[in-house]
Amino acid sequence: MAIIFVNRFYWPDEPATAQLLTDLAESLAAAGNEVAVIASRNRKLKAPREEVRRGVRICRVGGTRFGEKNLIGRAVDFLIFSLGALLRLARIVRQGDAVVIMTDPPLLGIPAAALTRSRRARLLHWVQDIYPEIAMAVTGSTWLRWLRPWRDWAWRQAEYCVAPGDDMAELIRRRGANAVVIPNWAPGGLAPTTADDLRTTWGLREKFIAAYSGNLGRVHELLPLLDAAEALRDETNIAFIFIGNGAQRPALEKAVKTRGLSRVYFFPPQPREQLGKTLALGDAHFVTLRAGCEQLVFPSKFHGIAAAARPVLFVGPRDCALARLVRKQNLGLAFTAEETTPLADALRLLRDDPARRRALGEAAARFDRESGGFNHAVAAWQKIFQSPSGKTEKNIVAG
Repeated sequence: MAIIFVNRFYWPDEPATAQLLTDLAESLAAAGNEVAVIASRNRKLKAPREEVRRGVRICRVGGTRFGEKNLIGRAVDFLIFSLGALLRLARIVRQGDAVVIMTDPPLLGIPAAALTRSRRARLLHWVQDIYPEIAMAVTGSTWLRWLRPWRDWAWRQAEYCVAPGDDMAELIRRRGANAVVIPNWAPGGLAPTTADDLRTTWGLREKFIAAYSGNLGRVHELLPLLDAAEALRDETNIAFIFIGNGAQRPALEKAVKTRGLSRVYFFPPQPREQLGKTLALGDAHFVTLRAGCEQLVFPSKFHGIAAAARPVLFVGPRDCALARLVRKQNLGLAFTAEETTPLADALRLLRDDPARRRALGEAAARFDRESGGFNHAVAAWQKIFQSPSGKTEKNIVAG
């Protein structure tokens, strides 16, 4: 049995799904599995069409990168990759193979379900985002509802739909599919460290830094962070930093300029080998979710923050899985999007109380260690692949 993953991004690309998939695919290959990945080809990085890296056969198909500019461009990217990926999958999939479809591009699982069924291959969905609900939530385009029955059918064709969080898994089960939870993990090599050199380079010495590191996408609640920064404009030693790109960045930069927020800084995405330092740079880190998206995505940045032993400041729906986790495990503090004054007060408190910061950070690091992280996830995936074809076990993932 070969294990074939399909996702638009893979090494050397560095979006979150590329990093997760690279970690998992290489670990499965190291354990003796035959592993292949179908991904898009990034010509800027001069990635070849075919190669074997660390035991993983990488098949790259033609693709475009128009989506960095607008939604129409992203739709073109999705369509071109989907066509190429399906053609390549049809060439390499064999009876009994396990095909794992991720959710970039969204809804690729619909044609993939028909293809794997015709080839008598095993089908699994690794659900990092739930479409079309995300698109409906951020655009208000209710006409996309007509895609849900097709998506639900594709989910039900799978032996398992693997979700990173309980809220997402519960939504999948309500649609009639078999969902299991395997949490995402922190990138390998992260550990508590310092970032004094980066503070100097970026002009942030002697500042308490409240950081947001990751995709500035539409599912994230980001304007409340600027409201908190405005409430703290007289606190000259508190700085807000955003590290990353995304659809909301231009509007955020414009709002910062309009409001005259002189201690809000924007920096480009950093390479994976710098992640330890960029996470250490923040004295506390924001994780945010837009209301209505809590069952549709689980921010993967949470796991890196915990591994780096930094307090989590969650901004989003009060009773979502992540807010409950932060409160229950004492990993930080949780706020709704309307609670910007309590958020600002909390930042003052954390600035003035290093012992409190340390206690929250240590609790986060302890949670990361005790949850098993990457090793737990690999073991859970191995258990899935080793189970007999067609067999479903609600408790295949322990804990």
